[in-house]
Amino acid sequence: MKGITKLGWTALALALAIVVADQALKYWILQGLRLQEGQSIDVLGPVRLTGVWNQGVSFGFLQAQHDLVRWLLAAFSVIVAIVLGFWVRATERALFAVAVGFVIGGALGNVIDRIRFGAVTDFIDASKLYFPWIFNLADSAISIGICLLLLDMLRQDSRERAARTAQDAS
Repeated sequence: MKGITKLGWTALALALAIVVADQALKYWILQGLRLQEGQSIDVLGPVRLTGVWNQGVSFGFLQAQHDLVRWLLAAFSVIVAIVLGFWVRATERALFAVAVGFVIGGALGNVIDRIRFGAVTDFIDASKLYFPWIFNLADSAISIGICLLLLDMLRQDSRERAARTAQDAS
């Protein structure tokens, strides 16, 4: 079995940085600002901070009202992070490493809340921009990571097609 590449370490370091930033921001929201459920604070233009305890998945999908579902979601997030960690360890593609780092960091940031509180701390409210969900840094990291994964897949596919075309031409 191969060792972990430099880009694999980069992905894991990025994941750790996202977890730390996410948890620090949530700590500030809960302990510094003492933002309560449903309470809103205007921040800048159409963005405000609104306290929400999200028992579902990212952006409130699949609400989990039962404790068993909470633990299943937590276990699923940990398993996804572990699988992605193994998947990225030998990568030589920078975009893929960054994408996976974002997803792992976001998944672990939210799973910490789910284990500690039984729900995820959400607070970024852009509903004045017609974005209906209240979310957090970890949700954003997951979304950005998935977009980057899709972009990496498209780039990889176009490289493979170009290589086949060049091979067929020779």
